[in-house]
Amino acid sequence: MFGLVARPTRRVAQATSSFYRHGSTLVVAEHTNEALTPITLNTITAARKVGGDVACLVAGTNCSKVVEQLAQVGGISKILVADNEAYKGFLPEVLTPLVVSTQKQFNFTHIAAGATAMGKNLLPRIAAKLDVAPISDIIGIESEDTFVRTIYAGNAISTIKSKDPVKIFSVRGTAFEAAEVSGGSATSEDAPAADVPADLAEWLGQALSKSDRPELTSAKTVISGGRGMKNGENFQLLYDLADRMNAAVGASRAAVDAGYVPNDMQVGQTGKIVAPELYIAVGISGAIQHLAGMKDSKTIVAINKDPEAPIFQVADFGLVADLFKAVPEMTEQLDKIKN
Repeated sequence: MFGLVARPTRRVAQATSSFYRHGSTLVVAEHTNEALTPITLNTITAARKVGGDVACLVAGTNCSKVVEQLAQVGGISKILVADNEAYKGFLPEVLTPLVVSTQKQFNFTHIAAGATAMGKNLLPRIAAKLDVAPISDIIGIESEDTFVRTIYAGNAISTIKSKDPVKIFSVRGTAFEAAEVSGGSATSEDAPAADVPADLAEWLGQALSKSDRPELTSAKTVISGGRGMKNGENFQLLYDLADRMNAAVGASRAAVDAGYVPNDMQVGQTGKIVAPELYIAVGISGAIQHLAGMKDSKTIVAINKDPEAPIFQVADFGLVADLFKAVPEMTEQLDKIKN
């Protein structure tokens, strides 16, 4: 009788040990209630590299379309759905109890989200509740407890080994390929119930800028302007060029701080991280903070009248010229090609 009991006990112990060795990762999906935000697919790829099962948490309002899209993504074992008016606006004060409750019920060893405004706002709160240290902006995963991230504005790479029982990390989308939306077979179920703090924050609304151009972080071509644009009206030169190239338009921090363009166009260490096929820097000197946000671009073109501008040190192609002559000429040439 003793032998019969001992064998299954050992098997259970081995299975439990294997589970913790490989871990399981919860990806907090970022979306608009209508569609996934692209960085979620990059985060899923990163979660796969951790090993073990990958589950996604979808919290929102009338977000069934997002669940359907996620179900098609390969490598996901489960989709946890929290569809409730309480999650309107995706407030971190409301999402934090949900994620913590989900982690405790399913015993996830890793929690991940994209390194976006939402992810950077949410993950530190979750880490505080779980009494662990979050790891931000990772660009690589060496093992289930060892992560790679950049420091000093991208001038140095740090490898971090976490000993926390739950590893919480945000993912730099440009460092990982997007997971393919095909071949998925994930099932969905309701997420665990969580107490929603009604007195901490209330969603009132948002004002979104609308544009027919591609979204900055997912565009294949990005044209950015800097202090050399001199004022906001001159950005129309970049908008015209971008329309011919189906490109997104960005800006350096100097241009944003000067009030030329809104904050959501900022590319750099304290702005958005981009890695398009083609990045055209117009009137940008190339401060280290800006380079940290775009130096992973496949091809970098710089236009600046100062031949000593630091941007030329990272550019694949450089044009020393007055941007107010060069950009209109580029637009004119593209019109000729199309006609």
